[in-house]
Amino acid sequence: MKPAERSGARLAVVQALYDMEISGKGVVDALAEFETFWIGAEVDEIKHPPAETAFFRDLLRGVVEQQRAIDPQLDGALSSGWPLKRIESVLRAILRAGAYELMFRRDVPVRVAISEYVDVAHSFYAGDEPGLVNAVLDRVARTARAGELDGAARSG
Repeated sequence: MKPAERSGARLAVVQALYDMEISGKGVVDALAEFETFWIGAEVDEIKHPPAETAFFRDLLRGVVEQQRAIDPQLDGALSSGWPLKRIESVLRAILRAGAYELMFRRDVPVRVAISEYVDVAHSFYAGDEPGLVNAVLDRVARTARAGELDGAARSG
């Protein structure tokens, strides 16, 4: 497993979640389309990075299957008056994927997950959005993985 291929999987998951929301596609169709036409391919003169397929599949299925657990965590981590449904759809996809990793992929260190999704946000946004991703995912991590963060604070 190469870190770059995990990064590629995260970017592809965000794109797939966005595509699913806009088109109404299901997980199976999105997996097939992204694995066949997007991952590692050049589309409209944009090179899409290679991605670890198993990780991509787990993230996409996991976000969809766990959305009822993820969304309340994100609502709680967002500023009051800004529920997740008011957040722009690409940003919502980034937050959901990041929250899934923090809540359900204990094999991924907290700092790695947050940093990766801040990087994904930089792929789409030049403004304050990456900072919002960092802050919201940090709040989710403090709830989902308080022990890991406490240990990092003491040892770091």
